[in-house]
Amino acid sequence: MVHSGKEFYIRDHPNDPDRPDVDQRDRSFIHRQVVMPQSHYTLSNGYLVEMVYLEEIFPEEPQTIENLTWKIALPAPTDRQTIRSITPMGHPFTIESVEDQEVAVFHLGKLQPHQAKVFGWKALLELRGIKYEIPGNEALSCPLSPEMQARYLVDDDDLGMDHPIVRAAARESVGDAQDVISKMLNIRNYVYDRLEYRMASFDSPEVVLERGYGGCGEYVGVMLALARLNGIACRTVGRYKCPPCADQRGIILFQYYNHVWIEFFVPGYGWIPLESNPDDTGRPPYPTRFFMGLPWYHVEIGKGIPFETLEPETLSLGALALNHVRFRILAELD
Repeated sequence: MVHSGKEFYIRDHPNDPDRPDVDQRDRSFIHRQVVMPQSHYTLSNGYLVEMVYLEEIFPEEPQTIENLTWKIALPAPTDRQTIRSITPMGHPFTIESVEDQEVAVFHLGKLQPHQAKVFGWKALLELRGIKYEIPGNEALSCPLSPEMQARYLVDDDDLGMDHPIVRAAARESVGDAQDVISKMLNIRNYVYDRLEYRMASFDSPEVVLERGYGGCGEYVGVMLALARLNGIACRTVGRYKCPPCADQRGIILFQYYNHVWIEFFVPGYGWIPLESNPDDTGRPPYPTRFFMGLPWYHVEIGKGIPFETLEPETLSLGALALNHVRFRILAELD
C-alpha cells in the first residue's frame, strides 16, 4: 500500500530576508499489505497508539445541575482496530451496551456553579490500514431484514430523504449499477462530482447539493440519504484521526478536528468502510484508496450511535464543557 501527497514544512530560504518560510514537499508512505487467511481483506503493519479523550466542565454560565450523567462512546474492536486496554481518567465510569457497542457512563451527580470537573478515558490501541476486496458479482443487492430496514433505511438525522432534490439525486446517482458495491461507488463519485470540500455550518443534503460544497459531515449526510433511498443500509462512523506522523513516536500529538465517514452493509460480508471526502481530488477519475478501506490512523468510535450524550437531555454539550484529545504513537507493529 502506497499513500502519497503533500506535507508542509519550515524551509530555510537563503535568498529571502525572512529566511524561514512555509513550503510543501512530496511525501510517500509505504506499507506492506498482508492477505488475511480465509478473509476478504488485507491488513498493513500498524502502530500501537495511546489515545486520551477528556471533557473539562467549563460552562458558559454558572449553573446548578442535578444528577448529571455523561456518556461517551468507546473505541470499538474491528478487523483493523484492536483494543488493548481502556482506563478511566479523572472519574470512574460504568459501561453500558448500545447496539452492541460499549459506552462509558460517567455518573457525575450534582454540579455546583463554578465547580470544575475533568473526566474521560485513555485507550491503548493497535491500529492498522485495511482494504476490503469483494467481487461485485458476489455482492448483488439482497433484501434486508425488517430490523435492518427499520434502522438503516430511514431518515433519522435530518437527511431530507423526502425532498425532491434529494430523491432526484438518488435516482440519478446509481446509474445502471445492479450490485451494492457498484451502486455505492457510483453514489460516492456522484457526490464528488457535485461537492467541493469546504468547512461550513452543517446543513441538510438538499441545501448542500444546491450550494455545491460542505465538510466531511455534509458529505456523509448526502451519501447516507442517496444510499438509503437506493435500499443500501449505511451508518455514520467516527470520530477522530491520529495525526499521521509515524516518525514522531512518543511525542504528544493533537488532533483539533473530529471526523466522520460511513459504513455500508454488504450482504454476506458485513459492514464495509467508505471515507467521506479524502478521495475527492476535484476531478475524475477519483482514487479508490479509501473506498472499502481505511488508513492506519483512523480511530473507530461510535458506529451509528451518538458519540456523546447528556442527561438531563436539555443540556448542551458545547455550552457545558471543552474537550481535549491527544495521541501518542508508541511503537510500530509487525
